[in-house]
Amino acid sequence: MGPLSEEKDPHSWDLCEHHSSRITAPHGWELVRVDRVELDDDDDLLALAEAVGAGGRVTDEVNDEGARDPIDYEPTFDGADPARSNHPVFRMRRVADVRAARRAHLHVVPDADDADASDAREPGQPGE
Repeated sequence: MGPLSEEKDPHSWDLCEHHSSRITAPHGWELVRVDRVELDDDDDLLALAEAVGAGGRVTDEVNDEGARDPIDYEPTFDGADPARSNHPVFRMRRVADVRAARRAHLHVVPDADDADASDAREPGQPGE
């Protein structure tokens, strides 16, 4: 999988190598292929973290029809109780709380070069 585009353009797609080699344009259209996109590694990592953070969520919209929301309100509806109200203000707070709880399992790990440098220090040296 290559880097994802940073710009939202409805007329372009981020495709895997297999599908990008098989796609064709309709008669009279032109297909422009971009082979190299230069992005910083940090941008790729942030895009991946955003994708992981958004994954697994059935709905993000307040008025999504047809799909059961995993953060649904209790069947005993009480408009004044934030825990059981389906009012968008209360529901969005519950969604934000669940997202924050899901992100809690992700941790920042040090770069391998940084870890090697800290292992090379002698005991009693600053930085421990």
